[in-house]
Amino acid sequence: MQRARLSRYGLLSVTGGEARAFLHAQLTNDIEHLAPDRWALAGWCSAKGRLLASFLVIPAPHGFFLQLARDLAEPVAKRLAMFVLRAKVKISDESNAWAQHGVWDAEIPGPDVAWNGNIATVRVEPRRYLQLGPAAELREAPNADEVQWTLQEIRAGRPLITRATQDQFVPQMVNFETIGGVDFQKGCYPGQEIVARAQYRGQVKRRMVHAHAPAGVVLVPGQEFNGGMVVNVAPTDGGAELLAVVPV
Repeated sequence: MQRARLSRYGLLSVTGGEARAFLHAQLTNDIEHLAPDRWALAGWCSAKGRLLASFLVIPAPHGFFLQLARDLAEPVAKRLAMFVLRAKVKISDESNAWAQHGVWDAEIPGPDVAWNGNIATVRVEPRRYLQLGPAAELREAPNADEVQWTLQEIRAGRPLITRATQDQFVPQMVNFETIGGVDFQKGCYPGQEIVARAQYRGQVKRRMVHAHAPAGVVLVPGQEFNGGMVVNVAPTDGGAELLAVVPV
């Protein structure tokens, strides 16, 4: 079993009697029917249909947790709270109070989302899990580097929107509709008309690909090249692997 402490992710808590309805109205995926033992990928878009954040939505006993890029946690929490208005919803940034670990090469029995007290185990792929819990309780010692987890996320084709790539892509540019991050049957959410138009009128001219870079080439998220843009990158033997949005 390999375990790495994940520092590139933040964590938002969304609680209250109307938390589910609120998230359903804001995000690209169906949260209204999300089962307690299942997670969902979802995006939060601007009015122009551009991704302001990408989330792993995790049901919790008293609401939901949203895993997102650490550098977006505080600004997204504040901006998302502006839409709460009078709804019975509380949004808090738990990035410092809660720890997140990536676990792989393991077989942990149970559903896709399982809570054991305050510790959640989330199966993101076969033999690969996210664990999260209060920092004082999730104390297993890491024996691997976070870069290995990032590399596995890249190979799974799962993009992480960061501050450097915020407000750059409609969901289809990062293949969100092909990995289950967009529900085209649900009701309205910010940017929904533009996202739907891009889907049904074939207006997406850039798409995300998995690519390799040779040794010595320095790449960072948000970096532009040949009409494309780096989304995520991780070093590997002999260079780097990356997700990049490029012209079709």
